[in-house]
Amino acid sequence: MTRPSSSDAGVRKLVLYREEVLNENGSRPERPALRATVAAVIHNPWLGTGPAADLSAAAEAIAPQLAKMLTDRLIADLGGAEAIEAFGKAAIVGTAGEIEHGGALIHTPYFGNLMRDFLQGESIICFADARAEAGETLVVPMWHKSAAATRSHYQTIAARISDGPRADEIVIIAAASTGPRPHARIGDRKTDPIIRAKDLESALA
Repeated sequence: MTRPSSSDAGVRKLVLYREEVLNENGSRPERPALRATVAAVIHNPWLGTGPAADLSAAAEAIAPQLAKMLTDRLIADLGGAEAIEAFGKAAIVGTAGEIEHGGALIHTPYFGNLMRDFLQGESIICFADARAEAGETLVVPMWHKSAAATRSHYQTIAARISDGPRADEIVIIAAASTGPRPHARIGDRKTDPIIRAKDLESALA
C-alpha cells in the first residue's frame, strides 16, 4: 500500500506520545515496556449531515489511510511490528459531530482489520470513544494483540491533544505497547478456576 499523505485524509496534525516505566513501587520491572499513542486530528467529513446520513463512503476512503498512517508511526517508534505485543484504538469527536462519526472511522474493517494486519495481531482491538472539547484526556485500553485473555497485557495509556478536537474535528488514536504492565502477577484467564457467584455465597453473604 502506498503511504498516504496527511492531506489525503484531511489531517491537520499528528501527535506521537511515548512512555517507559522504569520504576514501579520501588523497583525496576522485569520487562520495562514502551507504550505509545499516535493521534491524527482530522476534519470531520460528516459535519452538518443528519442522523440518517450514510457514513460508509467517506469511512471507506479515509479509514484505511488513517490505519496505515498511524500504525506506520507506531511501528517506527516502538521498534517494529514484531516488538509490539498489545494494542488499542480510540476516537474523540468534536462537539459539533456525532459520536457515531468516530465509530465510523475506527469500528469498521477499513480501520480495525488493517490496524490488526499492520501490527501483526489476531485479537479484536479494544477501544474507547467519546465526544469532547479540545484538550480533554481519553484513556485508551489495550490488550494482547494475539492472546486477548492474557491479563498481564491489560493496560491503558492516556491520550490528549492540547488543541483538538476542535468542534468540527475528530481525533483518531492508535495505541500500542511492547510488553505487559509493570510487575504483572494476577494470573491468566485461561488458567484461572471457574468462579461463579454461587461458589462464593459465604463470602458474599
